[in-house]
Amino acid sequence: MAEFPKFLSIPLADWIDACMDWILINFSGVFDAIGHGLLVMLLAVERLFLWLPWWAIILIVAILGWRVMKQWWMGVVMGLLLMLVGSFGYWDLAMMTLALTTASVVVSLVIGIPIGIVMAKSDLAESIIRPILDAMQTMPSFVYLIPALMLFGLGKVPALFATLIYAIPPVIRLTNVGIRQVSESVVEAARAFGASFWQRLFDVEMPLAVPSIMVGINQTTMMALAMVVIASMIGARGLGLEVLLAINRIEIGRGFEAGLCIVFLAIIIDRLTNALATRQEESLN
Repeated sequence: MAEFPKFLSIPLADWIDACMDWILINFSGVFDAIGHGLLVMLLAVERLFLWLPWWAIILIVAILGWRVMKQWWMGVVMGLLLMLVGSFGYWDLAMMTLALTTASVVVSLVIGIPIGIVMAKSDLAESIIRPILDAMQTMPSFVYLIPALMLFGLGKVPALFATLIYAIPPVIRLTNVGIRQVSESVVEAARAFGASFWQRLFDVEMPLAVPSIMVGINQTTMMALAMVVIASMIGARGLGLEVLLAINRIEIGRGFEAGLCIVFLAIIIDRLTNALATRQEESLN
């Protein structure tokens, strides 16, 4: 009586394994094509960051910090943070990490913003997608690595795939929230002037939802950057690999340096995207 009855057990793990085997047998070519396309994009971004001179990237970030945040000293601070990354000897690895983060965010936006629009326009779609997003955000990050490895093998592509699953929910949620918060009177006025559905969406609702979408981009970017250490376990090079190696070898200084570089990148990205969101909101007010 104290033990749970075996006849009530559900072999969910066996069902999932059988489903994955069926997918791999029947759609391996599809995933190979997807993986090749993602790899080409990721390598192109990575080559761009590695091709640009270090001083040019620092100068671009400093100018962006000054112009976007409207404070010259913020540009100087951001430039100094990047200078520290280079002084620690992690410049190339930082650019690889930044390339993976950038590619993940771009794919997240391409997929996430349309899904957010669908959620905003359909209560049924929202009721179906919201639990899926909850599961994606609460599932342990390591679980994402298993299907990524099975579908794409080791390397950069499964790391991108796992990062994508973890990072995409914020931009979907905040796109949905931003469009739903647009005043109904504004939408009715556009409808009264004869605007079509697509005109109302792209000329009225989306511009008004931009501040919320920018916050979603900020959160997606930060969550993508948070996955760099976990992604290193399945073949993604970068700062995350340095942290992982430092953990395995118990090299405190090496891990601290690589961790600081990740923090510096996070600070720069967070400040820039937050400032852009604030400017968009101010322009609407």
